[in-house]
Amino acid sequence: MEDLKNQKTEKIGEIQKGRRRLEQRSEACFPITIGESRKFGRSTPVKFQPFLLDQWLQSHAEPPIEFDLAASTGPHWTLQELLQLTGEEAPTGWLELELTYSRAEGMTRLREAIAEMQGVPVDEVLVTAGASEALFHAFFLAAEPGANVVVPFPCFPPNQSVPEALGLEVRSYRLRHQNAWRVDPEEIAALADSHTKLILVNSPHNPTGATVADAEMRWLHDFAARKGIQLISDEVYHPIYHGEPTASAAALPHATVIGDFSKAFSLGGLRLGWIIERDRIRRKMYVNAREHLTITNVPAAEYLADIAIRHRDRILSRTSEVAARNLAIVGQVLAEQAEIMEWVRPRGGMTGFPRLKSGEDSRAFCQAAARHGMLLAPGDCFGMPDHFRLGFGVSEEWFSRAMQRFAQFSHEWSHTRQAM
Repeated sequence: MEDLKNQKTEKIGEIQKGRRRLEQRSEACFPITIGESRKFGRSTPVKFQPFLLDQWLQSHAEPPIEFDLAASTGPHWTLQELLQLTGEEAPTGWLELELTYSRAEGMTRLREAIAEMQGVPVDEVLVTAGASEALFHAFFLAAEPGANVVVPFPCFPPNQSVPEALGLEVRSYRLRHQNAWRVDPEEIAALADSHTKLILVNSPHNPTGATVADAEMRWLHDFAARKGIQLISDEVYHPIYHGEPTASAAALPHATVIGDFSKAFSLGGLRLGWIIERDRIRRKMYVNAREHLTITNVPAAEYLADIAIRHRDRILSRTSEVAARNLAIVGQVLAEQAEIMEWVRPRGGMTGFPRLKSGEDSRAFCQAAARHGMLLAPGDCFGMPDHFRLGFGVSEEWFSRAMQRFAQFSHEWSHTRQAM
């Protein structure tokens, strides 16, 4: 009996040791202890705030909208137009594409094309389901108890709501209309401390069109590197500039760079983006997170994205030309409306952020514009109610007519408000 008791005790000990080894292997792959849930920055459940911008756009996706002036992309492409860039009537690769799983890191050929474009090793490139997934992974990895992130204000709304939902403290540096929406690197530095996990920069910036100069980006990069803080450069509008262009932060050795196919490439329907990550451990954690969530990208989308990268001169020149022509029209119309509104001319991208001089909430203005067939994005979607976002990249065919209607509408709206 004593021998059986000893054998049972030894067996229990072996089982406990095996469980501990299993827990250690699990933690090495993903920091979750068996039987416990992931501890985010706070203990409250993950809950996203309402996405006001997307709700507004979705609720006005049908007639009577005739002119989409809220769009943040460039001119759209059809599948036929994109395939024709290859010079083949019906590319063999497209017709013979296997509709199966891709790699979690992204299709190798596409990663190679992105790496060549950005001047980085292919191992540093991961393809994601748009820039949104790339940013989500970055915030997810940063979500530790007591941690904070530094992001711009105003910004694309999920860049604030996602880290908040994950329990991170969000510290915002402000882009100010009176300062031409310029980024102040010293303000960013003052917000960072020993608990700061990442600093996010968006250049060209949505919704203002502001850009970060090369010297400012280098200063931020060096500051973040000294402090051991991840610097993320969101470059979905690069390289669309309306003045002096700036270089991609991919040239900086410690910067994480995020791009996509929705904005400058104007291929939002592909739902693809990429992240350039120099840190090997972070790359492995991004991939591990993908394997739990999106798993892989759609092979057909990756095939088309590869065509776009390899013919980027044609695609990006079209975006740049349309945006430049339309920006000139916007500038002329807003100059004529100077008594009603003011703006800072965008230095990049395809959106501007005018302000109603009366200081009133722009939602009523945008609602009235929608009834006249024009879609604008109210400033309260970005936390700045007296502004509104105006996109100027999506079309060249109807844009001049749209701005003529906008000018007439703005004039009539202002006189109606004054008479009230």
